[in-house]
Amino acid sequence: MGSRAGGAKGLPATREDIQLKRGFSSNSMKEYQICANCVMDTSDPKITFDGKGLCDHCTNFYKSVLPKWQPNEAGLKVLQKKVEQIKRAGAGKEFDCILGISGGADSSYLTYVAKEQFGLRPLVFHVDGGWNSQIAVNNIEKLIDKLGLELFTEVIDWKEMRDLQLAFFKSGVPHIDLPQDHAFFATMYKFAEMHGVKYILTGGNISTECVRNPLDYFYYGTDMWQIRDIHGKFGQAPLATFPLSGILRHKVYLRYFKGIEVVKPLDCLPYIKKDAMQLLSEKFGWQIYARKHFESRFTKFYEGYWLPVKFGFDTRRVQYSSLILTGQMKREEALAELAQPPYDEETIGQDFEYISTKLGISVAELQGYMEAPRKSYKDYKNQLYLFLLGARVMQMMGLDERAAKR
Repeated sequence: MGSRAGGAKGLPATREDIQLKRGFSSNSMKEYQICANCVMDTSDPKITFDGKGLCDHCTNFYKSVLPKWQPNEAGLKVLQKKVEQIKRAGAGKEFDCILGISGGADSSYLTYVAKEQFGLRPLVFHVDGGWNSQIAVNNIEKLIDKLGLELFTEVIDWKEMRDLQLAFFKSGVPHIDLPQDHAFFATMYKFAEMHGVKYILTGGNISTECVRNPLDYFYYGTDMWQIRDIHGKFGQAPLATFPLSGILRHKVYLRYFKGIEVVKPLDCLPYIKKDAMQLLSEKFGWQIYARKHFESRFTKFYEGYWLPVKFGFDTRRVQYSSLILTGQMKREEALAELAQPPYDEETIGQDFEYISTKLGISVAELQGYMEAPRKSYKDYKNQLYLFLLGARVMQMMGLDERAAKR
């Protein structure tokens, strides 16, 4: 690789390099503290601790999530009842539900369970935003072929995806992965509405995601005010075909007027991620990724480099803390993993160059975005009040206790 601004030896800049360029160091952060139970720490700006050193993520899990979580016989009965509803709604149709798949472990295991354990006839739905890794493509193909399912792939217009993603880079916000996430869910909802499908199955689950990502770094993906404001300020091309769906449309209109329901079957099952990956590997030749969400080349860069280096937040803390709370990982093991860099030091230069080439910009321009002032969702138009209201309503209805603190 050629030389580039920032880090030594021609590599992308480290977090310390960028902090020094901005004139501050990590010592300017508030006093450091890490949870005595999980591995969440003060890199989460809104974290709080009780007198015993437990963070609010842990106390919320033990108080609000765990008592209502039923990955057992009781949960299975609830799920079986829902499966029967799905089958009745899909009777006489080519498929009875839509199942979103990314190629990652959660959605892949869900695909297996839906077909083999519950006898559902899902249309497996994949949204190609232009960033699939080859491993992800292979994993999806192997699974679909051996299960005898139908795969529908919606390809997002690359020029529009690229323009929106570049707009987010230029805005300086942490959540540059928002366009990809938004396209995935908006496209599924649009397809379900067009074809009269009442149920969408997703791999979202408490078992591996009981700790929520901090809002400061993972802003709501369906805030249309934010998307339009950032694109209006920094975008260059109209979003003529890009799938857009605001919170009121898919949380209210499509849910209560069109009757489209999102179902998360893994919350009702004893889902152990290591066991699931082993099963997928043995039955389908499914390949394991280095980390959660790394089936996307862009998300790998976003979570492995952009967030920890530019914003000082390592998403492994959220992922490992979730596994600690659900008994799938020891805290000592998580701390040992966190002692290693969040990205592969041997290949980060190649990843950095791949991202810039794919986006059609120079390495220097991408490095410039890394070193530019950090911004927040608060710096742009947003509908935060609406999301907070929705979170409170869901909490009161017992639909999502994880929404309780943030």
